[in-house]
Amino acid sequence: MTHPELGEITGTKDKDYDLIWFAETCLRNVLRLEVYIADAEREGDQELAELFRKAQHESRKGAEQAKALLAARLTS
Repeated sequence: MTHPELGEITGTKDKDYDLIWFAETCLRNVLRLEVYIADAEREGDQELAELFRKAQHESRKGAEQAKALLAARLTS
C-alpha cells in the first residue's frame, strides 16, 4: 500500500492503520486551519476565514467519524 505522505509502500494492507492515518490527518488539518483562520481574520478577510471555518468543521467531522468507526471495529 502506498502512502503519499511517506512516498513509500508499507507492504501491508492494514485498514485500521489507514483509518488511524485518516483520523490523524483530519485532526492535523483542524489545527492547521486554526492558523489560517487567524491569518485571514488578521487581514480582515472574513470571506476567507469563513471558508477555512467550514473546511475545519468538515475535517473535525471526518476525524470524529473515523474515531467512531475505529472504536466500533476494535471492540467487535
